[in-house]
Amino acid sequence: MVVTQRGVLPPAKYNYADSAWFKYILSCTAATTAELVTYPLDLAKTRLQIQGETELNSKGSRMLPYRGLVGTAVGIVREEGFLKLWQGMTPAVYRHLVYSGTRMVLYEKLRDNLFSVREDGSHPVWQSIMGGIVVGGAAQLLASPADLIKVQLQMEGRRRLEGKPPRVTNVSEAFVKIYTSGGVRGLWKGCMPNVYRSALVNLGDLTTYDSVKRFFIKRGFTDDYWTHALSSACSGLIGASLGTPADVVKSRVMNQPTDHRGRGLLYKSSMDCLLKTVHNEGFWALYKGFLPCWMRMGPWSLTFWLTYEQIRSKCGTSAF
Repeated sequence: MVVTQRGVLPPAKYNYADSAWFKYILSCTAATTAELVTYPLDLAKTRLQIQGETELNSKGSRMLPYRGLVGTAVGIVREEGFLKLWQGMTPAVYRHLVYSGTRMVLYEKLRDNLFSVREDGSHPVWQSIMGGIVVGGAAQLLASPADLIKVQLQMEGRRRLEGKPPRVTNVSEAFVKIYTSGGVRGLWKGCMPNVYRSALVNLGDLTTYDSVKRFFIKRGFTDDYWTHALSSACSGLIGASLGTPADVVKSRVMNQPTDHRGRGLLYKSSMDCLLKTVHNEGFWALYKGFLPCWMRMGPWSLTFWLTYEQIRSKCGTSAF
């Protein structure tokens, strides 16, 4: 028989479902699910964004036509095979094991421990904005090598169609080649436009979802499937609008060939890539691939947030 002393509360029971490590696992699971569902759109988007630089890099080789999102996807299936729509999927998953887990856990820690709380329970928007930018940039900095490998694997099918020899055939070969040619620094090639992009995308996705969801709940919506779906739709649109220009620059910088020191042969820096893209192709080239970017980020956000919220609920974790 256990006798409790009057006036002394028993120690709180540890709830693993609300621990940081468990939330990290849940966010990685949700991100992997979303990536598997929407990855073919990411591949088509990347091919479209890099298409315009063919003239700079071809040196007389055949120019391939702009085919649009659907045409690009159909062309990949017809010319390379159906399963090639998931080419580069493995490093994409590796990236999310670092990126999504880090950004979700860090943002929630910042929000719950550092953000100011108003009387109605909401947080100042500027704090949510700063939190989204900081955690998105930090998480991407850690995950940048996996993103670099993913982009290079995505472009191998196109190189074969242009008659160029393949650079890499799998993840381990890509890692060794990048490390051999550029050292540790080479693994972070294109890291800054990547960090900028992720900071903006995270601002659009994570901060927008958190703010819009709380706005809906304050207006009488219940914390259910439909609120999650509406919030994720808003976050996908804002994320695509903010992130597409940086995504174009990131893809081009990371895909360009390098010399023996790991320095890019087409662009000296992210700013050089930005200026050359605008000069050679016009301002709207920065939004090349916006539709596929939005069409991917919308379903990705929807799949991720619905999965994440549902598995948190099923596992007994508090709502995001």
